[in-house]
This record gives sequence, structure tokens and C-alpha cells, in this order.
Amino acid sequence: MNEPTTKYNTLTQTITAGLSQLRASTPEVMKSFSDLGRAATANGALDAKTKELIALALSVAARCDPCIGFHAKALVKLGATRQEVDETLGVTTYMGGGPSLMYAANAVAAFDEFAEAAASRSA
Repeated sequence: MNEPTTKYNTLTQTITAGLSQLRASTPEVMKSFSDLGRAATANGALDAKTKELIALALSVAARCDPCIGFHAKALVKLGATRQEVDETLGVTTYMGGGPSLMYAANAVAAFDEFAEAAASRSA
């Protein structure tokens, strides 16, 4: 695998540390955001994995590298396959054109990074 320019594990850890400051200064806002995320991704008519695939697509469309990292990590935990991620990114590229294609490459790098880390932990 080619080395991605962004290390998503490091990026998500850095963002998480930064968010802890916001949790301290605006606890009600951060709790509300967290509650919204839990409610939005809970199993319903769509399962959690499908919802995370949608979140990854929107992360690519919004060009948000930290979002890509968090949702790629969640997809690995939910057992998503690389093919599911790739097909999601295909639709994202279809709808978002060239800029989405460039960030789709970032999403693949993030998914691969977290999948490799998960595989090493379970080996």
C-alpha cells in the first residue's frame, strides 16, 4: 500500500484531544452533539453500517479529513468490507465529481489504515 499523506489514526487522536477542550467548555453542546450522533446511527430501518457508509460519503463530499477518519474507523469496527466502502465511494464520486474522487482516495487510505491496525490487533 502507498503511504497516505494523512495518518488517520494520528489525525483522529489529535482531533479527539482538541474536542476534549470543547467538552470542558461547552459540555451541554458536546453532549447534545454526541446524543444526536448516537440517535442518528442507531439501528432502525437502516442498520448502523449502512448509516456509517452514508456518513463516509458525506464526509468525502464535505472534504472533511477528520470526519473521513472517524467514519472509516467506525466502519472497520462494524465489519464493513473494502468492497462496500469502494462502492459507496463510487456513488459519492458520481454525485460529487472530481473533488469527491480526490477525497475518495483519502477515504480508502483511512479505511485501509484502520483495517490494518484492527487486523494486527487480532493477529
